[in-house]
Amino acid sequence: MDSLSPLTQRFILHFGEMGSRWGINRTVGQMYALLYVLGKPLNADEIAEHLSFSRSNVSMGLKELQAWRLVKLMHKPGDRREYFEPPKDIWDIFKALLEERRRREIEPTLSMLRDALLENPASEEDKLAQERMREMYQLIELSTSWFDDVQRLSPETLASLMKMGSKVGKLLDIRDKFRFGASDDAEQDNKS
Repeated sequence: MDSLSPLTQRFILHFGEMGSRWGINRTVGQMYALLYVLGKPLNADEIAEHLSFSRSNVSMGLKELQAWRLVKLMHKPGDRREYFEPPKDIWDIFKALLEERRRREIEPTLSMLRDALLENPASEEDKLAQERMREMYQLIELSTSWFDDVQRLSPETLASLMKMGSKVGKLLDIRDKFRFGASDDAEQDNKS
């Protein structure tokens, strides 16, 4: 990593540590960070050289990054080597990470919950447990449905929505006050 600036090294090391928290190993996280921060396609030998990793470790890491759809394979004219680069658009990277996490973590949980909800509860304890599982299932379904809707938004619209932050909640509170306030006023008029 000596060929990289201290700033770039710090980013790569940090991303490696964060990668383990996101479900990828440290080496793969560092490889991705290198490709992302340099902003140009690299071949496996260049990645190995920059990060002082073994060529076999880089090959395995690149396969994992391809499985996550975080890098794509490309070729350069006149060069037989394979080059790798991350998606250009940061929103595509964000969506790929979320989709893969969903596939690996959320979908198996939903499947387990569906199976559990189909069982006939054998006791009151099972009935209570099943009701709690139903609540969890409904929340996960609601959030994945929302995620599907959000994924269809353009990056510009998504960025605007995210910038609104808590203002969305305030807007919904105002809407509820008008909606429920109006019905309260109508009830008052009917009682008079």
